[in-house]
Amino acid sequence: MHADIFCRVIDNFGDIGVTWRLVRQLQREHDWRIRLWVDDLNSFQRLEPRVCVAATQHIDGIDITHWPQATDFTPAPIVIAMFSCDLPDQYVAHMRAQRNHPTTIPESLWINLEYLSAEDWVEGCHGLPSLRADGLSSHFFFPGFTAQTGGLLRESALIAERDTWQNDRATQRAFLEKLGLSPAAVAALFPVTQDHPAARLVNLFCYDNAPVAELFEVLGADARQTVLLIPEGVHPQHTSGQQGQLFIERVPFLPQTEYDKVLWTADLNFVRGEDSIVRGIWAGKPLIWQIYPQTENTHLDKLRAWFVQTGLPEDICNVMMHWNPESAQNDSAAAKDCVNAAALADQIHLSSYKKLSNDGDTRISQTKAVEFASALQQQLKPENFHAWKQHAYHFCTRQMAQTDLAAALTTFCLSKLSEQSKLTSERLK
Repeated sequence: MHADIFCRVIDNFGDIGVTWRLVRQLQREHDWRIRLWVDDLNSFQRLEPRVCVAATQHIDGIDITHWPQATDFTPAPIVIAMFSCDLPDQYVAHMRAQRNHPTTIPESLWINLEYLSAEDWVEGCHGLPSLRADGLSSHFFFPGFTAQTGGLLRESALIAERDTWQNDRATQRAFLEKLGLSPAAVAALFPVTQDHPAARLVNLFCYDNAPVAELFEVLGADARQTVLLIPEGVHPQHTSGQQGQLFIERVPFLPQTEYDKVLWTADLNFVRGEDSIVRGIWAGKPLIWQIYPQTENTHLDKLRAWFVQTGLPEDICNVMMHWNPESAQNDSAAAKDCVNAAALADQIHLSSYKKLSNDGDTRISQTKAVEFASALQQQLKPENFHAWKQHAYHFCTRQMAQTDLAAALTTFCLSKLSEQSKLTSERLK
């Protein structure tokens, strides 16, 4: 099959991250011929170092077009708008011409591939057509967690590669050393004797408004040592160093295949947005998801819907809810929240909130931040963390039983192209 796939980069890495994984899998495993349209090659280059800033280029059998410099607007038989992005006006004009001249130009199949959601309404909207005022139509395609959706991105060999990696401690150590971890951190992760347990490895990928100060304090005070990996560009104000039981290790921003290895190696993954949550699920390890923030706490409703799909215990859900800030508060609510946070901090011995000011301009609920610390402390206890690990592995296994996104999309497009061909034939009779 031949497709044009469009991606507007909004979330720096999430949009293009999902798109690039999908494009590669469609090309490699389902023999699609693809022209990928991207408006921001600089962000793309961080995930795929072979990308250069050029009008057109070719990588691994995939044509890549820099959207603002495009000159060829001839539509492909399949047109996919990632995350329902708007297509170029010139491109849509050519699609209208297809519809007006069906005897000479076959009409393209237009797919709006939507954002990942666990909300109930997704199942009812998945696959539905949408008719535009200009006569063109498209179909909604929703990734998701049930058989009534399009599923999740998962390459055919991914789980086997993960299992091989997770059973090879020597390779893991060499990988972490190559990332530039300090000798002390490596020694803590791979102790020579069994006198002390190995340090836990935590991977941190979050937005700027996450309560990382509380995370540092909890990990620094925990009975078990922790090595925390923070990639380049995430909370750059924090530098490598040791804080109590916590080793803070700055690491490079990695291409996708290397980032997967970090997820597979870590004991606990903090992930954000859409691409890393799916890869975190396939790691089969405990994770804490910071969902993309929205106004009116819409993101928290989506997070709760995901809790229902996963069947996560309430205690773990509480950790994640408190890690995700609410939408901006008004001044009076923020001031009251500071007072509540200070009182709660006294109860759980969290020093960073012993001296809170009534900063009415805050955008993060201080009470939620302290409650996050308290909830995380409980889940890091050995018996609780063991149960968390078991749940993460079982949820991953359940999701593996679903058809993956690329396969589901291929089947859907083949079906719709067949229907479209029959309708066109009947219309021309």
